[in-house]
Amino acid sequence: MGVIPENVKGAVDTDPWLEPFAEVLSERRYLADKWAYDIRHSTADQSEQSLASFARASYNSYGLHADGETKEIRYREWAPNAARAFLVGEFNNWSTESHELKHKDQYGVFSITIPPLASGEFAIPHDSKLKVLLVLPDGSHVYRLPAWIARATQPDKETARQFGPSYEARFWNPPVRYQFKHKRPSFERKNDSLRIYEAHVGISSPEPKVASYKEFTQKVLPRIRDLGYDAIQLMAIMEHAYYASFGYQVTNFFAISSRYGTPEELKELIDTAHSMGLLVLLDVVHSHASKNVDDGLNKFDGSDHQYFHSLASGRGEHPLWDSRLFNYGSFEVLRFLLSNLAFYIDVYKFDGFRFDGVTSMLYNHHGVGAGGAFSGDYNEYLSKERSDVDHEALAYLMLANDLVHELLPENGITIAEDVSGYPTLCLPRHNGGAGFDYRLAMALPDMWIKLLKEKSDDDWDMGNIVHNLTNRRHGEKVVAYAESHDQALVGDKTLAFWLMDAAMYTEMSLLQPLTPVVDRGIALHKLIRLITHALGGEAYLNFEGNEFGHPEWLDFPNVTNNDSYHYARRQFNLVEDQLLRYQHLNNFDKAMQECERHFKWLNTPQAYVSLKNQTDKVIAFERNGLVFIFNFHPTQSFADYRVGVEQAGRYKIVLNSDRADFGGHNRIDEAASEFFTTDLRWNDRSNYIQVYIPTRTVIVLALA
Repeated sequence: MGVIPENVKGAVDTDPWLEPFAEVLSERRYLADKWAYDIRHSTADQSEQSLASFARASYNSYGLHADGETKEIRYREWAPNAARAFLVGEFNNWSTESHELKHKDQYGVFSITIPPLASGEFAIPHDSKLKVLLVLPDGSHVYRLPAWIARATQPDKETARQFGPSYEARFWNPPVRYQFKHKRPSFERKNDSLRIYEAHVGISSPEPKVASYKEFTQKVLPRIRDLGYDAIQLMAIMEHAYYASFGYQVTNFFAISSRYGTPEELKELIDTAHSMGLLVLLDVVHSHASKNVDDGLNKFDGSDHQYFHSLASGRGEHPLWDSRLFNYGSFEVLRFLLSNLAFYIDVYKFDGFRFDGVTSMLYNHHGVGAGGAFSGDYNEYLSKERSDVDHEALAYLMLANDLVHELLPENGITIAEDVSGYPTLCLPRHNGGAGFDYRLAMALPDMWIKLLKEKSDDDWDMGNIVHNLTNRRHGEKVVAYAESHDQALVGDKTLAFWLMDAAMYTEMSLLQPLTPVVDRGIALHKLIRLITHALGGEAYLNFEGNEFGHPEWLDFPNVTNNDSYHYARRQFNLVEDQLLRYQHLNNFDKAMQECERHFKWLNTPQAYVSLKNQTDKVIAFERNGLVFIFNFHPTQSFADYRVGVEQAGRYKIVLNSDRADFGGHNRIDEAASEFFTTDLRWNDRSNYIQVYIPTRTVIVLALA
């Protein structure tokens, strides 16, 4: 090999197997670096600006903006295929002539400044309806919601009956804006743990309805704090006209979902979360956009290639999602998406993002069909001949990470939803990586579901479980999880439902004897979560409700279920009922998070697994000084079971899944349980201890 390019030397030092592909990695990084240079020098006077300044200037320039001092309203829109443009709305009785935008340059940018009324008030009242009317080259007229609109609402029933169900753009300019009172929680990416509670505001009520930001603030935030999580990942926040899309068919990128309330109420939610020490992450969808023409970006200016690849190119539509695909090589698209990230950080105080659909973005095949069958061969990602990587999308993701970490240098967090295992995705940009802080360990929930579907408890392979939980790239952090919203959706089953099925409806009462099905289900649910938590990654994620084994799947109202909200809710009332066993799973989740908060095994070097005994169904490992001992055997308990440990001393139990308040059987006398090491090498460790480990139980030990 020749000299390794300096701009990827750090990546090759981390993973020497990348050396044959150093030139390819360098070229891919160069494209992002070139774009960053071009953006920095894109000012009218060619003076240098930061990426953050560019993104902020963009969202402060485009769209509608009210000047509190002059009472002027500025509106700017990019519509290169339009010949003329007019702002219409309630403020001018929907006049198609009175407020024409000026066409300033050859780039298709239209703008208007609207002076105040004679009374000195804004000419457009707060929350009034408006649209932009575009006149196309053939003389036809199209009405659109402004692309940068900050609020869009569903029409009331009467309006929908008369004019259809299209969303309505609103001029959001409240006389009193929410003032943030609390600082962002501190978070050091290198050292601090990240325990994420994934949540959807709309389903966050036991009642069959759409819950609100205020309800989430008052009722769910305290629950998340008390469980011991330190971050929330909010789904379906960006406005989407179709509720059943789960928020993944975005129509208005700068508008937050009006179903749940107002922008000021979301700000209050985030500010309150910060006061509780909770970081708030946004599930951002920049991988694709809704095909909805009336409400979204599709054919905004009459063309099919303004924000997206043209349909004729074959790259403009996702083959499975029935959605449009962004053209990441367009300067104006980069402006739109990067400023979108800055907007949510600055205006709403989000602390970072989980980027949806990164696999789809990374590859021209979008992870579909034969192209999505990744074996881990580096040639699939990095070979000039074999890989099908979308270099422009990858460059955008690099710039997005640059921007987030420039805006939030201390605590900004980025997470990639990537199933392909793209090498260097989670290495720092300065080392030649894409810059993400974490990727989701998407193979882990698939493993657990596969085991529960296809294997009896006797056939669980301890070595295979350990391999899947530890099979991750050195130096690239992952978020481990046993189940996310994907597993909760209708068509699949949650872990709890795979374990207990109909028994969750009939056998969860404490007023009746514990049945074998529920006993097994509660025991394994605890073991699966903790081994995933402790062995599977450098961060952990739980989907709302799974902490207590939510008994039902998730399904949004649609034509197939008669628009029912029955399954679009979370039954927190089940936890609060002291006569039901759901509380035990919830209690264990809280204890698990509190144990990690105190002893901190996440974000530490990967565990050393000293034992994966297939016959005994026992797994033991050490991480950050703690000893984890899991007995998955369906019937066999073990007395004086020998486990190797590296550090000598006296060990005590700090977490025990067999406690009665966790739904266990209290078979371990913790007060009398002290474990002294014997100075004899065992399982390649310097010492050993002997413990009592009941069937389907995990104990965690720490030096006393």
